[in-house]
Amino acid sequence: MIDIHHHLLPGLDDGARDLETSLEMANIAIDDGITHIACTPHANSDYAFRPEKNAALLAELQHKIGDRLTLGSGCDFHLSFDNIEDALAHPTKYTVNGKKYLLVEFPDFGIPQNISASFYEMAVAGIVPILTHPERNLTLMQKPEKLAQWLRMGCLVQVTAGSMVGRFGRGPQRIARELLDWGWVHMIATDAHNTTSRPPVMSKAFEFLSQHYGEETAERLCVQNPEAVFEGKGLPEQPEPARAFEEDEEFTAPKKRSLFSMFRRS
Repeated sequence: MIDIHHHLLPGLDDGARDLETSLEMANIAIDDGITHIACTPHANSDYAFRPEKNAALLAELQHKIGDRLTLGSGCDFHLSFDNIEDALAHPTKYTVNGKKYLLVEFPDFGIPQNISASFYEMAVAGIVPILTHPERNLTLMQKPEKLAQWLRMGCLVQVTAGSMVGRFGRGPQRIARELLDWGWVHMIATDAHNTTSRPPVMSKAFEFLSQHYGEETAERLCVQNPEAVFEGKGLPEQPEPARAFEEDEEFTAPKKRSLFSMFRRS
């Protein structure tokens, strides 16, 4: 399995607090069957993103781990005005392994009105946004049509492994599974921050996917698509997402349950 969203580098953000914790997290990931990790510290107003420092920490960590695990670079990119302007000026600064895929994180509340225009500008610059953990964002759950619009623009969606197995509560769990039902998920990642409450574990999500959606889906979301992101290649052929590409004047979510109603019942 390949983990493209992981706060492994020590002392940079609210992830691993020191090198010892990073090594413990790496060992948990290895034991879980993870072979590659993109180290993605936050890039936001609280945590400055310093590529040179990150590269030095990554090299030190890789040296200590050896060939048991392959590490890569990237960031958890906050959609602020300054970040977006800098990313457009330096298209590979924040992306996974300096390629074309960018993990983007929305604010917990409120989505900038011009964000679709920013995604368009990113696409022109050769950047492919990956929308991280929408199942945990209340604003996006209130406006599922936004996800459909961004899917049509070529954005991808990453769901957190822990959400699928209830680690973040029943609401995100149900939403994650609904997005899977609709074919709106392109990859699973741990978004690991530590060894306890946010550990680097993907195997339980892989098992769930295998049981409920089939081995092919589990491989696609946990191995094949993340590998393409890690290497900066195009994704293999994907299933058609339900309803997302319909040009209805007003978006109507698939008819099982609305996302917002599910979230409110959690």
